[in-house]
Amino acid sequence: MLLKKFLPNEHVKNVFFIKPESLKEKGIKAIITDLDNTLVEWDRPNATPQLIQWFEEMKKHNIQVTIVSNNNEKRVKEFADPLGIPFIFLARKPLTKAFNRAVKLMGVRKEETVVIGDQLLTDVLGGNRSGFYTILVIPVAQSDGFMTRFNRKIERRIMSSFKRKGLINWED
Repeated sequence: MLLKKFLPNEHVKNVFFIKPESLKEKGIKAIITDLDNTLVEWDRPNATPQLIQWFEEMKKHNIQVTIVSNNNEKRVKEFADPLGIPFIFLARKPLTKAFNRAVKLMGVRKEETVVIGDQLLTDVLGGNRSGFYTILVIPVAQSDGFMTRFNRKIERRIMSSFKRKGLINWED
């Protein structure tokens, strides 16, 4: 079934529900994460104190993080550089190239990597197509850029289809 490619392995409220201990239990050593509306609002330039703490928690447990974003270099670099987090910009998700590049950068295997994002059509589809474990988070902000607004309409349709088929049982 084609729609299965859009089905995340897990769905959580936000990244703070993703604990290093539970990732370790799954054999996860690395995270590929989206930036806008996954980690912070798309129009927030820097990490929040809570997010900085989350990154430090991952580091403490030897879990590497790479940001893979469809956004431009300036946006991603200004966010990632102060944190010392590697990143890939203009990733063209859901194409698989950037995901595979991130794994190479971190020196890990796909089976040891999780993809986290807020969009079914880019993060989850790209992660699933590339063979990763995928975690969908609820978007941090209620507002989106134009392209994302368009994607969200399609996502709502896919989600309601999953619900009807009993493939997901979480709340919006």
